[in-house]
Amino acid sequence: MRVATPRTRPRTVASAADWLTRLPPSGTLDEWRAPDRNLSPSWQKLLASLPARPQAFGAELQRRAQQLAQQLRADAITHNVHGTEQSLPWAPELLPLVMEPADWAAIERGVAQRAQLLQLMLADLYGGRQHLLKRGLLPPSLLFRHPGYLRPLNGFSPPGGLYLHVVSFELARGPDGRWWVTSQRTQTAAGLGHVLQHRLIVSRLFPEAFEQLRVQHMASTYRRLLQSLRGQAAMAAADAHPRLAVLTAGPDAPGYFEHAYLARYLGLPLVEGGDLTVRGERLYAKMLEGLAPVHGLLRMIDDNQCDPLELDERQGCYGVPGLLQVLRAGRLALANAPGSGFLESPALSGFLPGIAQSLLGQPLLLPSLASWWCGEAAAWESVRPHLPKLCMRPSLGPDVGALRPEGGRIEEDPEAWTLQERPGRSQALRWREGRLEGVPVGLRVYAVADGTGNWQVLPGGFGRVHADADEPLLPARGSAMDLWVRTDGTVDTFSMLTGRLSVDDILARRGPVASRTAESLYWLGRYTERTEQAVRLARAALQRSTGTELPAPVQRALRVLLQRAGLLGSGGVAPSRAVLRRSLLKALGEESGLGWLLTALSRSAGSLRERLSPEQWGLMRSMGQDLRATLRPADKAAPTTNEVLRALDELAVQLAAVTGAQSDRMTRDHGWRLLTVGRHVERLVSHATQFGVLLREGALADAEGNALLLELYDSTITFRARYQRHQDLLALVDLLVLDDNNPRAWACILRRLRTELRKLPIAADVADELLSGLPAQGPGLTLQTLRGLDDEALRRRLDALAAQLADAGAQLSDDIGKRFFAHVSDPLQKP
Repeated sequence: MRVATPRTRPRTVASAADWLTRLPPSGTLDEWRAPDRNLSPSWQKLLASLPARPQAFGAELQRRAQQLAQQLRADAITHNVHGTEQSLPWAPELLPLVMEPADWAAIERGVAQRAQLLQLMLADLYGGRQHLLKRGLLPPSLLFRHPGYLRPLNGFSPPGGLYLHVVSFELARGPDGRWWVTSQRTQTAAGLGHVLQHRLIVSRLFPEAFEQLRVQHMASTYRRLLQSLRGQAAMAAADAHPRLAVLTAGPDAPGYFEHAYLARYLGLPLVEGGDLTVRGERLYAKMLEGLAPVHGLLRMIDDNQCDPLELDERQGCYGVPGLLQVLRAGRLALANAPGSGFLESPALSGFLPGIAQSLLGQPLLLPSLASWWCGEAAAWESVRPHLPKLCMRPSLGPDVGALRPEGGRIEEDPEAWTLQERPGRSQALRWREGRLEGVPVGLRVYAVADGTGNWQVLPGGFGRVHADADEPLLPARGSAMDLWVRTDGTVDTFSMLTGRLSVDDILARRGPVASRTAESLYWLGRYTERTEQAVRLARAALQRSTGTELPAPVQRALRVLLQRAGLLGSGGVAPSRAVLRRSLLKALGEESGLGWLLTALSRSAGSLRERLSPEQWGLMRSMGQDLRATLRPADKAAPTTNEVLRALDELAVQLAAVTGAQSDRMTRDHGWRLLTVGRHVERLVSHATQFGVLLREGALADAEGNALLLELYDSTITFRARYQRHQDLLALVDLLVLDDNNPRAWACILRRLRTELRKLPIAADVADELLSGLPAQGPGLTLQTLRGLDDEALRRRLDALAAQLADAGAQLSDDIGKRFFAHVSDPLQKP
């Protein structure tokens, strides 16, 4: 095993404990050491749970690091936008950061006091008194110039007077062991979902150490957050049962994974701005059954995204027009209330000691990082000679991190800049690339309002890893260690899953399906079926690209079908199968056709993270990656036909697993019914189109055309068992059109559509209207009606029916969208 810090060279040692004890001081405080410079009791216990021999110790940590990476892949934990790989700012480190009870007690008192102070500041500045301004404790320009101060909410007081439900603080520890507040985040609960996920993963990697160290559990604090929001929502709901939700910016949001994870943990629905609407100063969610009132939101979007009507109209796709009006009417609890963005300004640090004395009557228990707001001429002149030792940060947002001080830039607009001391940080141990190393670390901790006027500090959080010990850390940078807070008392074993549910709880958890969720499920069904059809068609075409030349009608039909599926460019009929093969291989490797379908499928699944199992979501996400790896290998060598066929075979197996999960592992609610309807609408249109094309091109007069149709309908084995090698058109009609037991036959598809549509929350006459374009019974014909028809008459009859059903399926899809869905422009939803 190698162990090193940035200041030491790797060397072989007797044991990890021996190395950590003898390691020279890093020049700052080491979190793994006790005051006497020996190993802290916590690290002694942590090491005791691991092998003592150096090689075994290193191998064991490396094995657990691989388990961590595997778990992240399995959970598809991302901070990206649909497949674009980006760094994950909350990427979990393997080793935890352990906090001793005495250290935590000081942090807990100081953080709770800070949260209470910020709550009182908002009540003063928005509630109408504004004593802080009148007494000169806060410069007016620092408040009114900051975009985070929302003038539309001047005079606003939320139900119960609670503006903040959750606040996060960034802390750093200096060489003297004291903790300093470097910044605070007041707009959203960002990171709370990752805190949960990190704890779940890391505690399972070190179960013995977690138990022996008596690490405090966190579920009670999350319960307090939920109770606080529900209590405020009850005031807004008056006599109604309060309904809560988590508000996200949607699947394109970098933090969508944690939004879905947190919503699932809290047992709340996840909604987007497009799911909500304001009617008569009340907020409603668009559900399949109609509009349902919403009384409380835990928001994961910034202030300026909340209401495009009164705030930033450019953020309209995220927020809800009229949301601020609902707030002012006192009919919504919003955690946190908008308008706290100015509290995040670093310029505020220099004024907080005086404000604390005024509002709390006591000094700050946790000092702030020394800061000088340049809008005060005296402060600016006093620190001007010391610019090289300081860092410069924007006073009026947004926070872009530490900048090199520039006197000329400050002179242009002094109020816009704040100078700060460089924080300096302690060091913690992490495992990276097969070795232990010391890295600068700060803390992110959370305070939660309990609804009674007090604050509870979450006994956990993050150890934020910094590249530079002397620079502030932006929210979108750095990895994180799970923060283990030890306790000398009783470990709180409360679980969010315990407790007896009431009848109202049961009814609430059986709530209706959101319109946007239903729409995503509908398109998930359509894209799944469309992808299956495309894979089956591409495989059939490639298999026929070698050997005996295809009959001209079959070749024409195959090319028409490939073009309609986006698997082949437009143009005339291919002169040979060699050209067809090359064109198809090229099309499969492009971001169109099958590649586009896999992206659309992954995107639809991504917007349903709170409903899909990790296995199901991970499978749909990986299918496109696996196919691209085959079609565009790193060595740039073009894949052979056989290699592509094997990739398509593997993709077909993956799709079978996806459809199996949809059929057998999802609850049969109205959302699932729309998924099923979407699959069968797509199947009806595809199969009717395929039958019609093969008929019109004359391909079904040939055995090869019959075989192609049976393959596209996935009915080859059944046909051979029933009809041996007969090639009669009537036999094809019996199996592929009339057989109510064949899930690919028109009769069975239409029966499933009628059944599932009538189970949706609509009146019988509405269902009849939706189904009016389809045959009243069966597929629109029977064997008896075909008696006496010759093959030509039969072809004409089938061709007309195929065209009718394809058109009726497309029209049904449009009608379903108009009836059920809250429309949001989505370029991926092609007809």
